[in-house]
Amino acid sequence: MALTLKAMEYFTTALRHGNIARAAAELNIAASAVSNAIDQVEAEFDLTLITRQPARGIQATSSGREVARKCERLLEEYRSMLSEGSELRHALSGKLQIGYYAPIAPAFLPQIFDTFLPADNSLALELTECDNDQAQEGLLNGMFDVILFVAEGVRPTVEYDPLITAPPYCLLPTAHPLTRHASVSMAQIAGEPLVVLNRPVAASYYEGLFQPGGRRAPVVAYANSTEMIRSLVASGRGCAILNMRPLTSESYMGAKVAARPISDVLPPLTLAIGYDKSRPRRSVQDFVKACRAHFAKAHQAQCIVKS
Repeated sequence: MALTLKAMEYFTTALRHGNIARAAAELNIAASAVSNAIDQVEAEFDLTLITRQPARGIQATSSGREVARKCERLLEEYRSMLSEGSELRHALSGKLQIGYYAPIAPAFLPQIFDTFLPADNSLALELTECDNDQAQEGLLNGMFDVILFVAEGVRPTVEYDPLITAPPYCLLPTAHPLTRHASVSMAQIAGEPLVVLNRPVAASYYEGLFQPGGRRAPVVAYANSTEMIRSLVASGRGCAILNMRPLTSESYMGAKVAARPISDVLPPLTLAIGYDKSRPRRSVQDFVKACRAHFAKAHQAQCIVKS
């Protein structure tokens, strides 16, 4: 039978008091439980560790004193581990590992971090850009503490909160004739060369917005980066359909783009935050609260294009 922490605690408490009854009173258990624990420890080591003297209580043998010292060290390590674990759960320190499939995350994450990160930099951030499947896999296997991802492709075992529902919009070069309209239709977009965000969930979603056989112009480019999409559109290669937008209309190449809402009724995409809801650390709880607060305010309108 394996030696338990409880048996070690009862054994060392009995030796500290030199009396089984007093040890039982401190532990608030029956004296027989203390006596059984002593028997268990002696049986595990196959040694006589105490001598019982009816008038004088119990006394450790030399072997008993050595075993008691080792048990005390193990119990102290165990108590220390529990204490540090509790501190880790409640402290705003250590490392927060975030996986994100949110093409414009750089536009809002720094603002969110400013609302809850401690000034002493005791909480380090580890940010990993990934696709929707990688983000969810990373959360489930413990690589990430929290993820930002598209909920339309959610796995059944991933717990999450929706943050923002983003309808699709059309991205155009600023000189394009369609920018003169307050909104554009899918029929109008179907006649334009298209630049497609080629990421899991995204590509099939954008292709599915068109009626079968409705697109009259070709896809001129696929790119897996939102900034590359924006630069290609800004240079006049074509137009694009996206869901969330940065806070600037300027692309990396310096030319600007224009966003216009789409007049058709189309399915949106939902940006969500995934995390273990059963036992979240304080840093995860604070990050989740900060994300909710950010998108619950006027910031939401900055990230989406509504008709």
